[in-house]
Amino acid sequence: MSKSITFHIQPGGKLHGETRVPGDKSMSHRSIMLGSLADGVTHVTGFLEAEDALATLQAFRDMGVEIEGPTNGCVTIHGVGKHGLKEPKNELYLGNSGTSMRLLSGLLAGQPFNCVLTGDKSLSGRPMKRVTDPLATMGADIKTTENGTAPLHITGKAGQLQAIDYTMPIASAQVKSCLLLAGMYAQGETRVTEPAPTRDHTERMLAGFSYPVKREGSTAVISSEGSLKAMDIDVPSDISSAAFFLVGASIAPGSDVTLKHVGINPTRTGVIDILRLMGANIEVLDPREVGGEPVADLHVVYSPLKGIDIPEHLVPLAIDEFPVLFVAAACAEGQTRLSGAEELRVKESDRIQVMADGLQILGVDAQPTPDGMVINGGRPIGGGVVTSHGDHRIAMSFSIAGLRANAPITVLDCANVNTSFPEFKDLVKDLGLALVCTEE
Repeated sequence: MSKSITFHIQPGGKLHGETRVPGDKSMSHRSIMLGSLADGVTHVTGFLEAEDALATLQAFRDMGVEIEGPTNGCVTIHGVGKHGLKEPKNELYLGNSGTSMRLLSGLLAGQPFNCVLTGDKSLSGRPMKRVTDPLATMGADIKTTENGTAPLHITGKAGQLQAIDYTMPIASAQVKSCLLLAGMYAQGETRVTEPAPTRDHTERMLAGFSYPVKREGSTAVISSEGSLKAMDIDVPSDISSAAFFLVGASIAPGSDVTLKHVGINPTRTGVIDILRLMGANIEVLDPREVGGEPVADLHVVYSPLKGIDIPEHLVPLAIDEFPVLFVAAACAEGQTRLSGAEELRVKESDRIQVMADGLQILGVDAQPTPDGMVINGGRPIGGGVVTSHGDHRIAMSFSIAGLRANAPITVLDCANVNTSFPEFKDLVKDLGLALVCTEE
């Protein structure tokens, strides 16, 4: 049985200093996937050595790809080419990683072999029909449970997939990426149209690997005409991990933090835009481009926040950062309203309900709605015992709330912080949060 991990946070404190948070999770996944399918040797630096990205790495090892590392964030991938993957001997176990499962379902639908994708209890409860339904229209053969969840039984249809023109009902980078990867193995031009912008790491990285992918307005276009050429990738720091420090420094008086080498891809910077609308003091320093991705240092100092109506166009650009943005809203003077974020209910947990429940335990006026939350902020945050429901971002968000609490906070079920940010507890302590981690 895996250990249960609890975070104990003493109230108060401030964040001070500079740090570099671990590599971007989205890009770490994709570097392994595309590097494995490339011709030649791909070198990756800044790779996120956390459970989710390591699950993707292991899956490709299981399909015959020689991968060295990771050692201090360095990975060397000996690509097997677009058609070089081998049938895995066993099921591919993907742990807690929804990105791995959804993207691999597209990639594996067009292979000449069969495979089974499994995951942990949390992943096995997450909806997969959003990818298996459009893949089925391409001719893919993927069987789910009756509930449309994992395990996924994939019967390879090499040479039999047909391109589709698909308009996504909801904005999802995982669905878009899944269909683009399937489109690399389909006859004709696959076109995926998104209702609102979502992260575009897949398109950028495909282009970096010299694979032709076109952008026509809100539509991404790909075909099977192309191959991937190995490249060097320097993965920037993950803005979703940086978000905890952006909020922490914004809400704790006296804070002053610099976050180095953070990815500021415009499809990911909603958290900065929303915090600035609330009155946060965030400077973007030394903006530069690394491997096709924009990067900068972020300098944030404490500033009193005010409640806002979060603009709906920013919602898809900050979808993973809302748990900690709810903490910012609890500390902001006045009312903050979020709507148009029903996607949060099908993440690693129902992030709307779980955050509302925990904030209420801490004395915050937080009212969940079907597609968001209404938070009346500015009142003192109390202490208490909250559960993360095994959701890494919930666990880290309630830890950050301790900076403004007036009594200790205990966060239960924190083991899954290791899926995205194993160094969190050490970095946040180094910067000034009184956090103690216990294992049972």
